[in-house]
Amino acid sequence: MSEFLRPNTDGSVFGAVHLGYIVVQSNRQADWRRFGADAIGMHVDALDSAGLRFRLDDHTCRLLVRRGPAEDVTALGWQIDNHETFDRIIARIADRGVPIAEGTAEEAVLRGVERLWRFAGPKGMVQEIFTVPVTTPEPLRMLSSGWVTGEAGMGHVAIVSREPEALRGYYETVFDSRLSDYIDENVSGLKMKIRFLRVNERHHSIAIANLRGVKVDPIRTRVQHINIQSLTLDDMLASFQRVKDLGFRMAWSVGQHTNDRQLSYYCVTPSGFELEVGWNPIIIGPELESTWEPTTYQGISRWGHTPVGETVLDRFGQFRQALRTVRTPEITVPELAGGRIR
Repeated sequence: MSEFLRPNTDGSVFGAVHLGYIVVQSNRQADWRRFGADAIGMHVDALDSAGLRFRLDDHTCRLLVRRGPAEDVTALGWQIDNHETFDRIIARIADRGVPIAEGTAEEAVLRGVERLWRFAGPKGMVQEIFTVPVTTPEPLRMLSSGWVTGEAGMGHVAIVSREPEALRGYYETVFDSRLSDYIDENVSGLKMKIRFLRVNERHHSIAIANLRGVKVDPIRTRVQHINIQSLTLDDMLASFQRVKDLGFRMAWSVGQHTNDRQLSYYCVTPSGFELEVGWNPIIIGPELESTWEPTTYQGISRWGHTPVGETVLDRFGQFRQALRTVRTPEITVPELAGGRIR
């Protein structure tokens, strides 16, 4: 284990936390299999009546698609490097009165971990933590040549929130997340603020967006998108072409982000949230960590990332969803939302 990932002497757990897996609930199993394996190029394993598991590396599970009606992300799984860090996180949660429960043996097997513990998360997404993933020497059967995981975790999650400071405080309280930067963007005349939080060397594992001045959420799903990182530029571009050729919906064309400089595209998953497939983002390693200062960027992209195929019905659906959220409070976990804003 590198010094960067050892538990910090000041009690921080930063650097020892990594996004390990994502759990989705969907009844569109055939579409997910075709999307994940044939279009994106991931390895897929069928789990009989339980659903599908997708692999990116030697972990037996990086994306679990369980059968069910939600058509949404239901849980985020976080790998913790060591038992000392794990105990610190558990103590933080328990000391604030938030219930923690050990997952069942079946849940652990499905997620490809030895054991896991679960507790409440923002927007109703359960947070799960584990220390030991189950790995396999079985070769990957997939169209991609590989995916970047390792110390930076499997990717990131982007969330639209009406309570962005509470969500930011949550991940600071639980995982000592650090602010990488901000982006200000205009979306259809509305001003959007995006906060990018890192928990290790990946530029961000959590992105939190909100519409400034109005507490509405135009997104039906709990996440706006999840991200995975291609090993090569050729892999990323080949999957972009397969997504189009197989008739899956493209949301944003290939482009480059202003802050993490990642090249990527966004497509729509069978459950309705987006998947960003990216390549070569900035890594905030030990040499940058001590001097990194958050910056505010104007606009999400340096070039590209133009919307693809958006219709009037799409806009109307988002408007309807936004009206619903005015009448429904967003789920937060106030006991863990205090954070330590730097």
